[in-house]
Amino acid sequence: MIPSSAPGGTFALYTLISRHARVSLIPNQQVEDELVSKYNRDKPPATLQRAEWMKELLETNKTVKISLFLITMLATAMVISDAILTPAISVLSAVDGLKEKASFLTTDEIVWITVGILVVLFAIQRFGTDRVGYLFAPIILLWLLLIAGVGLYNLIKYDTGALRAFNMKYIIDYFRRNKKKGWVSLGGILLCFTGTEALFADLGYFSIKSIQLSFGFGLVPSVLLAYIGQAAYLRVHPEDVANTFYRSTPISLFWPTFILALAASIIGSQAMISCAFATISHSQTLGCFPRVKILHTSRQYSGQLYIPEVNYLLCLGACLVTIGFRTTVIIGEAHGICVVLVMIVTTLLLTIVMLLVWKISIWWIVAFFVVFMSSESIYLSAILYRFAHGAYVPVAMSAFLMVVMVVWHYVHVKKYNFELEHSVPRDKVKELLERRDIQRVPGIGLFYTELVQGIPPVFRHLIEKIPSIHSVLIFVSMKHLPIPSVDMSERFLFRQVDREDYKVFQCVARYGYRDPFEEAKDFVDKLVEHLQYYIRDVNLYGVGCEPMMKQSSSYRSSRAESFSSHEKTKVKAVYAEEMLTPAESFSEHARQASGKSKHFAQFQGDKMNIVEMLKIQQEQQAVLEEMSKGVVYIFGESEVVARPHSSLIKKIAVNYLYSFLRKNSRNGEKMLSIPRRQILKVGISYEI
Repeated sequence: MIPSSAPGGTFALYTLISRHARVSLIPNQQVEDELVSKYNRDKPPATLQRAEWMKELLETNKTVKISLFLITMLATAMVISDAILTPAISVLSAVDGLKEKASFLTTDEIVWITVGILVVLFAIQRFGTDRVGYLFAPIILLWLLLIAGVGLYNLIKYDTGALRAFNMKYIIDYFRRNKKKGWVSLGGILLCFTGTEALFADLGYFSIKSIQLSFGFGLVPSVLLAYIGQAAYLRVHPEDVANTFYRSTPISLFWPTFILALAASIIGSQAMISCAFATISHSQTLGCFPRVKILHTSRQYSGQLYIPEVNYLLCLGACLVTIGFRTTVIIGEAHGICVVLVMIVTTLLLTIVMLLVWKISIWWIVAFFVVFMSSESIYLSAILYRFAHGAYVPVAMSAFLMVVMVVWHYVHVKKYNFELEHSVPRDKVKELLERRDIQRVPGIGLFYTELVQGIPPVFRHLIEKIPSIHSVLIFVSMKHLPIPSVDMSERFLFRQVDREDYKVFQCVARYGYRDPFEEAKDFVDKLVEHLQYYIRDVNLYGVGCEPMMKQSSSYRSSRAESFSSHEKTKVKAVYAEEMLTPAESFSEHARQASGKSKHFAQFQGDKMNIVEMLKIQQEQQAVLEEMSKGVVYIFGESEVVARPHSSLIKKIAVNYLYSFLRKNSRNGEKMLSIPRRQILKVGISYEI
């Protein structure tokens, strides 16, 4: 079975870099998010110094940080554009074979048959690939066996001398004989390995051994035999160069070949479309794409996604490209530039990974960069030579997508910085809570904010306009980390805002890029459950017990010290309020009490007395009682505008383009599937 794609290869590399260096443009890093870099003490000092230099460069040089983000966005836009071109060229090339048996079909009729198949292909995306995915592997296996067998047949029948093409001397003679025409022809060779950008998006779902076996003994031999067989056929029939595949297939195998070719093209298109869905989903988690509705089509496979709005746009784009170009030749030239640009960006990012993460010898890094970048640059120059013949289409689509993503992310970062700069100080929060005219509302209020540190300014705006507060108020921030998944025991990070009369907390709900959001009710149940653990732990470890507070956070502190010693960075102390509180911690203390030393038992007897336990139970019960009275979800509806003296470009980007995107994208409550009757929106305007 072929599962849905994980985020694209370039985004996977970008997130890998993000785990080892703070390259994010959004200042929402926390001490608890730091991942200890896997520095190997056995590595030579020179490689460690280069890694530290690269880390410092990425974190301190804003130009480098922005450039890294932009090239990642470029490759992402190219992958999404490829999801339009791949279905168009794959299905059109398969359907074009009908002319061999039905020569009366015109080009227009072939195009409209292709459009019909494309509409059906995109229409079934909403059902996901879970139900029909088990047919994918057998079809692809039959397809590879078929093209390998036909290639071997053609090689033996027509000209075994085609095997001499493995001699490097012939490619040198080819360029020497054809000169400029030979260089330009390199653009057509790119079609031999298109699809790798989608393939690398699927690698995270398979083991290394399965990839090596399928590549080495399945894909590569079959494709090589197919191309060698076609070359042998063309040695005898050079006039069939325009439609070599079907002309070189034995007549008796035409219909099985046609059916399998159509099925394989649909499967390949499905993989590319799924890759686009996953890439957009990942872009959205990083604040780089407008909010869209993301549906999970499989309960068994978490990576299978469907985005209705994007699916409609991809379908429209594929149909327009098919109708506009009408032939696979022009679409192929457009397809090639997507592939080679993604390859170049991947080479750049992988070089950074070699320096920063893998820390291998500089000579291997130089050899890798020189070999791959030089060859990819030659292919890029060849495809750009025929830019006006179709290569401009993906460039134009990618430029449009880049503008959308860059503008959205730019405003997102500016808005976050504005809220951070104007966040409500802790003493001001206490002053607001102690106002005489403030009313207590029963129930739990979940105040959603993007800030992971500090109270958003919209809270002060709410209290000033409507002086009321819920009995339990929780500021909730949904945060995505550059890792695949966050364990449920480390999902919620709490901090208590007021420790006296008001139950006001901050909560950071942390997700990996493969973690789906829960339904509203399930999310509240889990949040309140972990809040109970936090109330227990903060009373046990944080009240008149400074030694235990330090002990309970020793794990995080040791990680921070390890990180600091290797990275030469200063990490703030971690307090009990900031520590993660796994559910089993209390039961472990209870079970281990009898097995600890007399000193620890005496400590348990002094601190964990009946009064203390009753206090914890009362606080926990009070939260549960308020939960039973109802939950209200509070959202800040912020209108973002450019400052009056901003540049014209900034005003257009913020006041018009971003405003249009925000009005036509999903709201936060729709993304989280929150019932409308439980929503309270607070309007506020920001000038950035």
